[in-house]
Amino acid sequence: MTTIARATDTLTRDALAVLQPGFTGTTAPDWLLRRLGEGLASVALFGRNVRTPEQVAALTARLRAEREDVLVAIDEEGGDVTRLEVRTGSSFPGNLALGAVDDVGLTRAVAAELGRRLAECGVNFNWAPSADVNSNPDNPVIGVRSFGSGTDLVARHTAAYVTGLQSSGVAACTKHFPGHGDTAVDSHHAVPRIDVDAAVLAERDLVPFRAAIAAGSRAVMSAHILVPALDPDRPATLSRRVLTDLLRGELGYDGLIVTDGIEMKAIAGTYGIERGTVLAIAAGADAICVGGGLSDEGTVRRLSDALVEAVRAGELSEERLADAADRVRALARWTATNRPDAEARDTADGDVGLRAARRALRVTAAGEYTPVTEAPYVAALAPVANIAVGDETPWGIAAELTRLLPGTETGSFTGPDAGNEVLAAAGKRRIVAVVRDEHRHPWMGAALDTVLAARPDTIVVEMGVPLAEPRGSLHLATHGAARVCGRAAAEAVAGV
Repeated sequence: MTTIARATDTLTRDALAVLQPGFTGTTAPDWLLRRLGEGLASVALFGRNVRTPEQVAALTARLRAEREDVLVAIDEEGGDVTRLEVRTGSSFPGNLALGAVDDVGLTRAVAAELGRRLAECGVNFNWAPSADVNSNPDNPVIGVRSFGSGTDLVARHTAAYVTGLQSSGVAACTKHFPGHGDTAVDSHHAVPRIDVDAAVLAERDLVPFRAAIAAGSRAVMSAHILVPALDPDRPATLSRRVLTDLLRGELGYDGLIVTDGIEMKAIAGTYGIERGTVLAIAAGADAICVGGGLSDEGTVRRLSDALVEAVRAGELSEERLADAADRVRALARWTATNRPDAEARDTADGDVGLRAARRALRVTAAGEYTPVTEAPYVAALAPVANIAVGDETPWGIAAELTRLLPGTETGSFTGPDAGNEVLAAAGKRRIVAVVRDEHRHPWMGAALDTVLAARPDTIVVEMGVPLAEPRGSLHLATHGAARVCGRAAAEAVAGV
């Protein structure tokens, strides 16, 4: 049945309100400011929009000059996924490191300090934390972004993170519902499929989301994953059974539901972004994340027009679109009225990230370890970065070791002959081999075999998920590749 629109202007404003678009540049373009006046309620920031905290603060202030209650969203997980520190590496370890420490008070403090820094920049909506239980060791996109493989551990740290982040007045967005941990495919590239029964999902994957809801998470992000036990036909982002019947109905969640990036191949490659947007809103999503790749005014126009046309054609009820827009505006009101007081803003804990990274470091020595005192050679055995992490953010320990041991040299290696290339490049220097998820990359393990056979005094630093057996004269597991994790490892290598 065709629904009669109340008014074109109202319908268009609702269609704009449910979009969370990105843009290019470090200042707000005119088209974005104009759209804020026409009904756009959210703006998404990515690494390309960030230079300095002061620049971000000026940018968000300009946005609020057009719309005081605008939601300014960012993907700032800390750890490997950072936007505020995209060019330097994060001051905070990621979830796996926090899970390794397993101190919920520390997780809450890290999230609170991260939130404080976001709030200082005028960011009030963070697409974090990841509540995924990393149950599949071959997962190419979650890994260190998860608190771990244990359901209860992930649940308690998810709740602590939500509480800490929102104490700073920044809305948390728990992701990726109903759980992206048991996948071997990256949804940036294709549709992952999780073939377990509903009982496993309820006892494993849904538990952290229940904890997040109980902790008051203001938003939940859907995953572009197919879970046949819940819906055999459509991925979660487009599934009414998942978003409305399960998340709203069974779990009793009443906050904002936002999609993962709608231009990711799992949706765009199968449905197209316009159709995907309409289906997501119809299924129960309230906001559409877009702009990680498509960041122009034309994309905003295409998606808002698609929503308006779907209402006019009777494919999307006007009431559903209006409800979604109202939920976006309600979250905007919450952020506008839940800003931290002056005392909270002034209570900084700038070292909490480094303290957490040091506590997360796991050290395994083959015998009595003598610290390195002369400049070594740091060999990074580098896999291809996943899209969520990106390739802009530096990782490793070379920069931190150079600070402690001036003259340190470094190189990056990959492929079947990486081990011999490392030996040739290092010469007589002590080798520090840095790896990321050795267990997932056979070439990486083979390279370490070659290096260790020739140079058994090599130090191995694992900056991914530490599932491979520790080896080397010293093995350091950092549980993530944040800058502070690199610093903690460098301190151990140099014995400081």
